[in-house]
Amino acid sequence: MSEPIWNKFLTERDKAVFKTSGYGARGGFGKRPALLIIDVNYAFCDERRMPILESIKRWRNSCGEDAWVAMPYLKALIDKAHGKGIPVIYTTGVRREDNWDSGSWTWKNGRSDEDMTSKPATNVDGNDIVAEIAPAPQDIVVLKQKPSGFFGTNMASYLTLLGCNYRIALAEEGCFDRSQASHAINLCDMNAKYADVVKTSEVLAYFDSLPSGMYDLPKGSPAPAPKPRLAANM
Repeated sequence: MSEPIWNKFLTERDKAVFKTSGYGARGGFGKRPALLIIDVNYAFCDERRMPILESIKRWRNSCGEDAWVAMPYLKALIDKAHGKGIPVIYTTGVRREDNWDSGSWTWKNGRSDEDMTSKPATNVDGNDIVAEIAPAPQDIVVLKQKPSGFFGTNMASYLTLLGCNYRIALAEEGCFDRSQASHAINLCDMNAKYADVVKTSEVLAYFDSLPSGMYDLPKGSPAPAPKPRLAANM
């Protein structure tokens, strides 16, 4: 078994604490899952795979190439969920065009005045979900203004309507962040107390074990044609 991604950031004392304290026990999968795809949009991914230090020149919140390493894993999960009739719920941000509702987020970043809804130079809205994993007609999209997909949104209501269980599993290869250290430590903390961090292959195998047709999903409507993605001068 491969070593957890966070181990290289932990001291020997940290490892002993986790081992002795009982944290990190396996919670297991529930019986009625939903697949949540959190904030895989152009503002966090860019329109194509680029080194992060290049990408953040245009999209200051981009996670660079790590986002695109995760993309095939996310697509595999989405395709498997669609095939099994498992709900797929996306989140992405929403903002006023004048960015007034970003609130206190403007205080901690010197480039926050760039956070408008669209990027005219590329003709791409940063909150648009990446086309490679775009929602299907039956999928649900939750719009949010804060980091949590639950705070001030309909997420909990949708999961209740679908009768989903709250046993959380994170597909490790499908997760990414702009900071490698905080990414690893966040996964560590989640795995210790709140969720199971597992390989994508394990989630796919779990989906395979479920019967088809468990849910009455939205019928939806055909998705609109993707917006054009124009090359920008770098």
